[in-house]
Order: sequence, then structure tokens, then C-alpha cells
Amino acid sequence: MKTLAAALITVLSMADGFTIPSHRQPSFSSANTALRSATESTGMTFALDSDKNQLTVTPIKSIDGTVTLPGSKSLSNRILLLAALSEGTTRVENLLESDDIRYMLDALDTLKVPVERDAEDKTAVTVTGQAGPIDSPTPDESLELFLGNAGTAMRPLAAALCMGKGKFVLDGVPRMRERPIADLIDGMQQLGAKVSCVEETGCPPVTIDANGLGSGSASISGKMSSQFLSSMLMASPVADGEVTVSIKDELISAPYVSLTTGLMKKFGVNVEVEGEMNGGTPSFVIGADEKYTSPKSILVEGDASSASYFLAGAAITGGTITVRGCGSESVQGDVAFADVLEQMGATVTWAPESITVTRDPDVKLKGVDVDCGKIPDAAMTLAVAALFCEGPMTIRNVYSWRLKETERMKAIVAECTKLGATVEEFEDYCIIHPPKDNVVNEDVVIETYDDHRMAMTFSLAACAGVNVVIDDPGCTAKTFPTYFEMLGSVAS
Repeated sequence: MKTLAAALITVLSMADGFTIPSHRQPSFSSANTALRSATESTGMTFALDSDKNQLTVTPIKSIDGTVTLPGSKSLSNRILLLAALSEGTTRVENLLESDDIRYMLDALDTLKVPVERDAEDKTAVTVTGQAGPIDSPTPDESLELFLGNAGTAMRPLAAALCMGKGKFVLDGVPRMRERPIADLIDGMQQLGAKVSCVEETGCPPVTIDANGLGSGSASISGKMSSQFLSSMLMASPVADGEVTVSIKDELISAPYVSLTTGLMKKFGVNVEVEGEMNGGTPSFVIGADEKYTSPKSILVEGDASSASYFLAGAAITGGTITVRGCGSESVQGDVAFADVLEQMGATVTWAPESITVTRDPDVKLKGVDVDCGKIPDAAMTLAVAALFCEGPMTIRNVYSWRLKETERMKAIVAECTKLGATVEEFEDYCIIHPPKDNVVNEDVVIETYDDHRMAMTFSLAACAGVNVVIDDPGCTAKTFPTYFEMLGSVAS
């Protein structure tokens, strides 16, 4: 146990040659501190090429134990925004410590929304709400907000800031300027907002000239990202009148929308849903009298997407893992990843706030054909699990992979191929044929494309009994700075 953490500590002590992009340095420093604290009880060594910024993950025989998940990224940033728009103060606990949440917190600071950090608990903050829309603290000049590659900050803020008064420019890293936002901008324009993105690309920067919004209706596409709909819904209660948002084609990742409306209800707002969310063209109505009220305190659920790495690791190795922080009562759609593992041959035990996965050593994992439209983030983990299966793995309805932190479809095809798989790529799905006899190639360098989930997902290839070289391991700071430490605590 705790072997992976030990390796990381050993190599991270060579800090003079370990370079991390400047937009990730603060959170990686926190991760480094946590990793150092784990070295005292571990003795295994790894190898880091400090010049190339590559971490070698050595063979993992088994994954066993219990992990307590960090807070959900999707929930953390939604809760921060709703708390900022509410009447009253809200204490938020188990807030995820990561780059994406830090960008939202920094934005609220710049907007002069009071956010008090808990000196004794880095995962707790108290937000003093604005009891309505957020106005610019600099009404005579444009306010710039840098949001890195945090889609869960960029999109909700782009909608919410249209409801107040002031001029804003929302921007991010180069990859953010490649991530579409035009459908959201179109929807906000239909409501009367003066907002625009880059016309040629349909991507940020986003420019806003806000003077408040009244009642209105909009019809948007739900095919590209559910975050556009979620962003409009979260902003609507601070408009001056009733707002209706309709889906004109199809809605992907519907569980994330349910997550959004469920949170809004905790903050006192009821969203009326007309039509079928799954496979239909629903409409969402936010009445003129709906206003946010602080629930006083709220606990962020553990991140179900992050749970997938540990659950898959146990299924692959035949170990037994329990993840605490999300379970049968979770509001997150990604817990359904455990159901897919069960289809593949794993044994899954549910509790209200935990999930346990193991696998009988006499039962071989089998490839399945599965629609992952409701679990696109966790679906990435299936790509590596496919290497250990009998038969091909077909991962369907994941066009959104192409619009994420990197072009994930291309990335997954490339890296699985390096490991020895044969991959068929289609527009919104892929078929992964495992290597012959499930023999994974040794010492493969995994490109992570500045994408946290690529690093975490492909670390599991070490379960094949081979060394796996992870390029730029610090990219996990985006959502899970302590990932390797936590994996090390249960890997042997």
C-alpha cells in the first residue's frame, strides 16, 4: 500500500528541474505538500525525468482499501455561484481544492463578492450573497476575468454576469479559446443580453455589456454541452421576470441538468420542466417570483468522476475498493459508471454514501457496448479498462469528448493505440479492441495534452504489470491535485 505516493515524493523532491505551467503552480504546490507528507510511511521509488517532466508509474498488482473522495468539481462551482446570487450567507464545506475551483473563487474576489476562507479548513468557505445579480465593481471600465481552462466557471459566469450591470471580458488559456460557447451566447442574446464571443470560432473570449434582463424565452441546442442549458438556468432566477429555456434538438448529459435543478431547489428555486429530458426536447420555466435564498450551509458531495479511477482499478486487478462520498443517494450521474463495471463482470455493492467494487478472480472482465452520453467524463476510464477485457469495448454517444479540455477522442485513440490496442474511431463513438492476450506495451509515454483526466485514466495501464510513463503529471491539479497520493494509498 501507499507505494505510488512514495514514488511521487521521491521524485518531486527534485523540484529544481520539475517545471509546471504557471497557471497550475499554486495548486500543484499544495499537491506536492500533501504528497511529501505521505512519504514517511512508504518506501517504493519511482523515476521522474525532471527535464522532460515525466513520471513513471511502476506496476500495480492490486488496488484495495478505502478512499474518501474530494468534493465534486461540477457541484463545487455551481454551489459557489448560487451562493453568490442568493440572499444571505452560505457556508460551503468539502469544496474541491483544484485549479477550476480556484478560478471561480478568484473571479468572485475580483467581482467583490465576499468570500471568507476558513483558516482551519481549506475545503470550507463562507459566501455572502448579493441577493440578486452581480454588478461590476468598476462600472466605468471593463472588468477582465481570467478563467484558465475551467468550463464550469466560464459558462455559468458568462450567463450570470449578463443579468447584472457592467462590462466584462471573460477569457482563458489557449485551449479555452478553442472550446465552443456560441450556443450559450445565442441563448443569452435571445433573452436580450448584449454578449458576444469570437464570431469566427464561436469560442471565448466572451464580451459582455450588461444592463440587467427582464422576462424572456430562448431556444438553444443541447447537442454539444449540457453546461449551456445549466448556465442559463442558474442565471435565470436573478432576471426581472419569468424565463423559459427550451431545447430545440436533443439534450446530452441530462443527469448534469438534473444536478443543476436539484441544487437550485436547495437554494429555494423551483424549475418547472415541461417535456421529457431523456431523449426529448424539454422546456424549463423559471417563474418571476423565484429567488435564491441561502440554505445557510451545504456539503459538497464527493466527485463521482474521480471515483471511476479507483473503482475501475479494483475491477481490473481483482482487489476490493470502497469509495466514500458518493453512493446510491448521489445526485451525480457519473455514479452510473459502477453499473457499467457490473455489466463487465465486477461485483458492486451500494450504500447511500459509498460504493464498493471487487471482482472474483475466476471472472474475466468482458468488453461491453454502452451508451455513455450520461457519463462522458467517467467514460474515459472505460477506454483503459478495455485493455483488460475479453472482446471489444464500444463507447458510444461521446461526441462531447471532442469539446473538452483537449480533443479527447483523438487523445484516447492515440494513447490506447500506443499501449497495444486497436481502436476504431467514429464521430461520436469508438471501439477499442484489447491487445492480444491483454499484453500491454511496456514503458509507453502517455501524452496528457494538459488534460487532467488523461493523466489519471492512463495511470491505470500500470495494472497490466508494466511501467507507464505519464507526461506532465501536474496536470491533475485541474481537479484532483492529490490523485497520485490517493492512488498510492491503495495501490500495491
